[in-house]
Parts: sequence; C-alpha cells; structure tokens
Amino acid sequence: MEMRNVSLAGRNLWWLLVSVFVIFVDQVTKFAVVENMEYLQRIPLLSMLALQRLHNPGAAFSFLADASGWQNWLFMIVALVVSVVIMWWLASLPRSGRRVLALGLALVLGGAIGNVIDRVLYGYVVDFILLHYQSWSYPAFNMADSAITGGVVLILYDGVILERRRAKKKAPRHHAGGA
Repeated sequence: MEMRNVSLAGRNLWWLLVSVFVIFVDQVTKFAVVENMEYLQRIPLLSMLALQRLHNPGAAFSFLADASGWQNWLFMIVALVVSVVIMWWLASLPRSGRRVLALGLALVLGGAIGNVIDRVLYGYVVDFILLHYQSWSYPAFNMADSAITGGVVLILYDGVILERRRAKKKAPRHHAGGA
C-alpha cells in the first residue's frame, strides 16, 4: 500500500486561499448587515429578492433553532471536525486532476469556518439573503451557506460524473477478434 505525501505545501495551499477568500467575503457582508440593518429589517432588491437581517441559532433551515443553546456548541464542534477532515483531504489530493473536487472542498471549508465565526461572535449565524414570492419565502441564507452549497454540488459532480470519466480512461480497452 502506497503512502501518499500529505502536506499543504505547493499548489494545494492555493485552495486554502480560496477558503480564506470565502471567509473574508462572508464576514464582510455579514458585518455590513449587522452594522447597517436592524434585526428583521427587510430591504427589497428585486421582486423575488430581498435583504433581511435574521439570526439563526440552528443549522440549515433553522434545524434545532428552538433548542436551549447546546446546539450552538454541537454545530461548532461538527464544523471544526469537518474542517480538519477537509484540510487533510485537500492536503492528500494529487497535485493535478482534481481541481473540481479541490474547489468544492475549499468552498465548504470557507463556508463552515465563516459560520463558526458567527457562532463564536454572536451565538447564532447571521442570515440576510431572502428569496421570496408573494407569501412564500425560502429560508434566508448567507454567503457561507452559498459557498457550502456550491462546494457540495462540486464535490458530488466530481464524485459522480468526473470519477466515471476517470475510471473509463483507466479501464483497459479490449480489442475484438484475432489470434
């Protein structure tokens, strides 16, 4: 069994810079919302898009938002464990051929850390992007959530579509006929 060199040196380090960029954009946008909007204030942008400052002590779709506060610690621990696993995964990726996977991992890492920062600073996640139509609205989200969602889509794309393509290229080709 071959041991692969696991380090964040070289090209794989660039993927951490993508994560840092996601964290920066996430925190700057949240800071702007916290500093310039009151809680629950809504600013319409388009007929189906608004900014609305909301606080989510739960997870996605406000899962466990009504719990007594223990969930904040649980979500921080889970996010930090996932972040360590993602950093190890990024470090162990080959230097080429896995750009889509690496980008997906970097986006998830940045988004996870962005939301952990909120939980540490505020005890909840600041959400502010609201998609709505008449009386219906999608749960509000933020830039970190967007990065996580995009990252998961890229990871799945790599694992389902691109992995099949890689497997087909490696498969031995059989020739029909003759002796």
